[in-house]
Amino acid sequence: MNEVLRQEKKLLITLDQMYQISANVEKFLMPDPHNFADGYLIRSLYFDTIDERDYMEKEEGVEIRRKIRLRTYGPDYSFGVLEMKQKQGPMQKKRSLKLSKQDSEQLIKGNYSVLLNYNEPFAAECYAYMNLHAYLPKSIVEYRRKAYIAKENKIRITFDHHIVATESNFNLFDAKLQQNPVLNPQLCVLEVKYNGFLLSYIKDLLWDVNKSETSVSKYSLSRSTTMHYNF
Repeated sequence: MNEVLRQEKKLLITLDQMYQISANVEKFLMPDPHNFADGYLIRSLYFDTIDERDYMEKEEGVEIRRKIRLRTYGPDYSFGVLEMKQKQGPMQKKRSLKLSKQDSEQLIKGNYSVLLNYNEPFAAECYAYMNLHAYLPKSIVEYRRKAYIAKENKIRITFDHHIVATESNFNLFDAKLQQNPVLNPQLCVLEVKYNGFLLSYIKDLLWDVNKSETSVSKYSLSRSTTMHYNF
């Protein structure tokens, strides 16, 4: 089980800004080893309660809330990563557990008992929590991410673009998954994640866009059809 506690800031920028800013960032930060020219693929299946509690708490700006998702990095991957994100004021705690593809597929079907096969207390917590609150698969989100890393304060800068989603097919490993754009393809979500404080040279790199902070949520965007979410 992996756990991180950090602050996160989101900025909405254009693709042109993404290329300009990422070129500057790359001079000072280490590229994520998985980066290609436009980053790497991320695909996440989001779970929510039967009464859409997590979605509604996000929309209403509830201070302390959770989000549960199963993530992979392409349909041909042999594993999934179960993640729980907990917002606690300005801080975000994320815990994650790597699952086999077979167990991931059971989670997609609603069989959360496979989590009891793992010795991590986090797995047992997720099993109890998802059953107690009647969690169900709700949507899949897919996008490309360029990421850069600084050792100081565990700073991570990511550029997420070409965000697509579906609410009709929850097969995370489907190679022919049909999805639709949920954000203007000319826009990009820039995220800055750090522990403690953000170093001044990072602020300088982002100076041109630091006034466009947003609370855009990929999960909320992905529910655009059934929940009438408009960005």
